[in-house]
Amino acid sequence: MAHRIERVNEEIRKELARILPTVKDPRVPPLLSVTAVETTGDLKECKVFVSALEGDEKEMLRGLKSSGSYIRGALARSLKLRNTPELSFHADPSIKYGMHINEKLHELGLDGTGSEKGDEEE
Repeated sequence: MAHRIERVNEEIRKELARILPTVKDPRVPPLLSVTAVETTGDLKECKVFVSALEGDEKEMLRGLKSSGSYIRGALARSLKLRNTPELSFHADPSIKYGMHINEKLHELGLDGTGSEKGDEEE
């Protein structure tokens, strides 16, 4: 059963990545990543974790919520499930956090390989 849920989660994630750029709401940025999907065992509810590099997260989530029926309908048409789960959107800060850490490493003079820039000169 767990393997089936994993497959369904991956299919939903792929389809949402295809559907979300078609959302017309201006609060939803065009470059939006679906980072994870968690569906309940009965396939009635689905948490969708999204991340965008730019824009206000709260506005993005409001835009996705207001576009929820369009997104769910498009998902229902593309997936062959008996019931299409209710979608709830959640911000995933991991991409922004990773960029922040990368900037801090750069400020410290680390090049991302684990060695400092000054090591090459010795």
